[in-house]
Amino acid sequence: MPRVAIDARDAHAPQLRGWGRYTLELVRALRRRAEVELLELKEGGRGPEVAWEQLVLPHILRREGAGLIHAPNCFLPLRRPCPGVVTVHDLAFEEHPEDFAPLTGWKYRTFAPRCARSAERVICVSEHTRRDLCERYGVDSDRTRTIHSAPCLPIGDEPAPSGPYLLAVGDLRRKKNLVRLVRAFARLHREGLEHRLVLAGLDAGEGTAIRAAAGGAPVELTGYVDDSRLDALMRGADLLVYPSLYEGFGLVVVEAMARGCPVAVARATALPEAAGGAAALFDPLDEEEMTASIREVLEDRELRIGMVERGRARAAELSWEKTAEATAAVYRELL
Repeated sequence: MPRVAIDARDAHAPQLRGWGRYTLELVRALRRRAEVELLELKEGGRGPEVAWEQLVLPHILRREGAGLIHAPNCFLPLRRPCPGVVTVHDLAFEEHPEDFAPLTGWKYRTFAPRCARSAERVICVSEHTRRDLCERYGVDSDRTRTIHSAPCLPIGDEPAPSGPYLLAVGDLRRKKNLVRLVRAFARLHREGLEHRLVLAGLDAGEGTAIRAAAGGAPVELTGYVDDSRLDALMRGADLLVYPSLYEGFGLVVVEAMARGCPVAVARATALPEAAGGAAALFDPLDEEEMTASIREVLEDRELRIGMVERGRARAAELSWEKTAEATAAVYRELL
């Protein structure tokens, strides 16, 4: 197979997050496949990112004799000397523009549709994202492929926090719907629930509203947590609650399942697809239903045991080897 260039800048960020983790694990798994010769592009140089992506990158591809370029972060060069594959994780910047800085939102809304329409193949991490992309941007469905991500967070031995707690993971931003979760939790606390609620993620603007919604309920905002602490938090939680209004997949759902943590998720966008029938589902806009779902999982021991078993089985269905195999098959279509 000719050399495949991959834009791996996000995989080398100081604090790994969704897209960076996807790129890192994909590159690792592809390198274990002898058929794929990877040219891993780790740095973008100085100046605006868009200048490197659209002007500098095509020159690098030509100089290195790349047979294909894979952009795992939406931003494929529109003029390029070889076929292009782009991974689209979600279109949250269209659905929830308030969660993005003005310039960042402009970049996504300007380039993402053009890159998707330009690409010879578009990889989507869920069927929900694939349908959203085709309907919103008019991308030919024949050029799209759905390839799920997989759990990748190392399972370690750092002690889990003491005491009973519920866990939610993700940046504190509006689309994560954490204010409603905190209000539902506060109601359970008033009813006598002994757990605290741990919110693990950077404050992206919702911290003040979350604290106000908590009132006197025990809600802990951790800020960014590293991999070992996040692993420990998941292993120790009695329940992971993921009430997000919009997700392209929801990797944290299967990460928790892999650790035997029951999961309750929003019945919205790609989250039921990620959960694969192994999670409790609720309407993310209905606080009473969210409250009832949390209460039921915590109080019904047989339900919890079944959810743990189904969750482990669901997580085991996904692997980066399978993701890499399917991605390499997309490359072969173009080379």
